[in-house]
This record gives sequence, structure tokens and C-alpha cells, in this order.
Amino acid sequence: MTVSTANEAAPAASGHDMPRGVSALVFVRDRGIFVLWGVIIVAFSFWCAPYFATVDNALLIANAAALTAIFAAGVGFGVMTGVLDLSLPGTAAFSACAAGWMITNGRPVWLSLVAAMLCGVLVGLVNGLIALRGFNPIIVTIGTLSALSGLAAVIAGGYTFPGLTGLTFMGTDRYLGIPAPVYIVAALFGIGTVFLTRTRDGIRLMAVGGNAEAVRRSGIHADRYKVLGFVISGLCASLGGLVTAAITTEATPEASPSIIFSALTAVALAGVALTGGRGSLPRVLVGALILATISNGLTIRGVQPYWATVITGVLLLASLLLERIVQTAVSNRLMSSANLSVHRKQV
Repeated sequence: MTVSTANEAAPAASGHDMPRGVSALVFVRDRGIFVLWGVIIVAFSFWCAPYFATVDNALLIANAAALTAIFAAGVGFGVMTGVLDLSLPGTAAFSACAAGWMITNGRPVWLSLVAAMLCGVLVGLVNGLIALRGFNPIIVTIGTLSALSGLAAVIAGGYTFPGLTGLTFMGTDRYLGIPAPVYIVAALFGIGTVFLTRTRDGIRLMAVGGNAEAVRRSGIHADRYKVLGFVISGLCASLGGLVTAAITTEATPEASPSIIFSALTAVALAGVALTGGRGSLPRVLVGALILATISNGLTIRGVQPYWATVITGVLLLASLLLERIVQTAVSNRLMSSANLSVHRKQV
């Protein structure tokens, strides 16, 4: 009787160990970025004492992360829908120059901002409708990036639109001591998170990114949600372009490639599946904050800025490697657990 009881208890224990192992791996994948950011903050707090761990420096980091976070949200929405939109820098430049042209020619600031955001919607619609024709979204958005950069230069006549002081309310101004871009990022990510997790359209958008064919077979118009992903991405790019113009008080037709690099890095650090269907905007925000924290800490220590670029690239590669390792480990654990369960039933 004693031997029989022991033999029965052993399989039960191993059966519970597998789910715990899977839970730990899933925690690393979904919450590890928060732990990483905490470790970085603690490390820099000691290494860069007493200048790093201050309220003023925290606001500097938040403000520095704002632009990356806005563009990362655009990339994140696209990736969660199953597409990678590389036209964001061009959309940002085009929208900013459109607003700059209107303000310079005496149009109201509010109307210029609305027109700029509509430019982002239009670009998203064009990208989405072309991609639905069966073209590779990456190639489509690279073409759009080139076209928009040229159009922005045409609008600006090859120069810039300086003196856009009417935009400082969303750029350099502070409210209760907090920079305006921080409020914009908080609103964007708050609304975006509620949309993705609490609304029917947001949940469907994520589902389309995971398996568009399955969603289509369930009777949902999957193509509409793919276009919606492009539109939201374009809106975020336009917002990023406007905030950039507000900070510098000028609109430039130059589409900086570093924008998309930083945004992609933040999204990859956040563990957003580049194949679509899985992701979290709060994690994307933390990814942008990690990049800004590293850059800030190295600057305080007097380390050359190019080392921040090196570390960013290493983090990007490490995050992709970790994603692959965790996914493989989770799959193996689940298969092992299933095999154990089947074996117990057969015995």
C-alpha cells in the first residue's frame, strides 16, 4: 500500500511542475522587460550617483522617451496586426511639413493639426489598400517612405518651415512641471491599451494579426482590420512628426531612419511577436523608456553617445534571441506535459 501511494504521488508532482515551468517562462516573456528596466534603474542609480536618481532626471528620461514611444506605438499597432510599416519617418515628415505650410500661410493651428493627422490616415489607407492587393507590406511601405520624403521636400521647397512657435504647447511647454510630450504619450498609450484590451475592434485586430484566415472563416472581415492597423500606425507617425516639430519649432522634410530603428528596438524589447497577434502597449512604452534610460545614464557618466547605439543594437539582438529561446522552451514544456498526461491515462 505504501509503495502504491508513493508511485501515484510522483506523477502528480511532475505533472504540476511542468505548468509551473511554463508559467515561469511566460512570465519572463511577458513581464521580464519590467524587471530589466528595474535592474537598469538600480544599476545606474549607483553608477551615476547622485545625479541619476532624481525627479528632474526622471522627467528628462520620460521626455526623451516620448518621441520613441509615439513611433513605437505606431510600429506596435502595425506588427500586432501582422504587418510591419516602415513608412513612419516619411509619414511624420510629410505630416509635419503639411502642418508647417498651413501655419506659415496663416491657417489656424488647430486646423493645421487636424490636416496633418488626416495625412496620416490617408497614408495608412493607401498602404493598407495596396497591401491587400497581395503586395509585400514591407516593400509597399518602403516605397511609400520614399514617395512621402519626396513630397515633404516638395511642400517645403527643399528647406524647412522655421518659427512654428504656435506648436510649443505640445512640445517644449510644461504643465505642473511635466513636459507636454509626456502627457501626449500617456494619453496615446492609455487610449491604445483600452482599445486593444477592452473593445471588440481592438480584440479582433489582435486576432487578425495572429491568424487572419481563422478570423476570416469566422465571418469577420479581416481585411478591414489590416487596413485599420495601417491607419492607426499612420496616425501615430503623424502625431510623432507634429511633436517633433513642436519640440524643435520647425518642420523639416528629412525622414530620419533612426526613428524606425529606435521604434523597432523598443517593440522588439517589449516582446511583441513580429509575426503578429501578440503584444502589449505598456511593454512597448517600457521598451522606449529603457532606451532613454540607458542613453541618459551613459551621458551622465560622460560615455560617448555611439556606445548607446551599440548597446541598443545588442539589446535588439538579445531580445530576439530570448524570444526564440522562450518560445521554443514553452513549446517543448507543453508537449512534454501533454505526453506525460497521455502516458498516465494509458497506464
